[in-house]
Amino acid sequence: MKIGAAIVMAMGMVVAVSLLGVQVSSAMNDMQTWDRVVTVKGLSEREYIADQVIWPIQFVDAGNDLPQLYEHIEKNSLQVASFLEEKGISAESITIGKPEINDKLAQQYGSSEKAPFRYSAIQTVTVFSNDVEKVRALMQQIGELIKTGIVLSDQSYRAQPDYVFTRLNEVKPEMIEEATLNAREV
Repeated sequence: MKIGAAIVMAMGMVVAVSLLGVQVSSAMNDMQTWDRVVTVKGLSEREYIADQVIWPIQFVDAGNDLPQLYEHIEKNSLQVASFLEEKGISAESITIGKPEINDKLAQQYGSSEKAPFRYSAIQTVTVFSNDVEKVRALMQQIGELIKTGIVLSDQSYRAQPDYVFTRLNEVKPEMIEEATLNAREV
């Protein structure tokens, strides 16, 4: 019985050492191939003119009578929209958002001094257009609204124009090809 058990143990040891040798040999071969692999990235850069623009025009107002403030904001919104239409922006490209009205007496935190105006309002009129050049030219003329008594606000990050390029899928194949050639050169 002892000899049979010893033979089984010996055979098990031979098989285990053989498997370990195969695994170590495979690992050594894999390590050698790491030295033979090079990763290269290509680059393709192009500048394209945006084909859409989103331009939020914000203005502010303040007062102590909420209905009167709302009417004033509404009148100014229509005045801004009318100005844009006079300058060649289509009515479909203009959106008047809802005003953001802040009641300073309803604030939980604030200074103890009384504010001169209880309510302050921010109104946004947004232009969404495919005629980027026309809108950019109009941005230079927006100061004309100040002459009519509208107080423009561009302090908010939400009041900055946003330019969009929508034809990426049209130019992507050519740029991928250029990046691949660039990678091969490297």
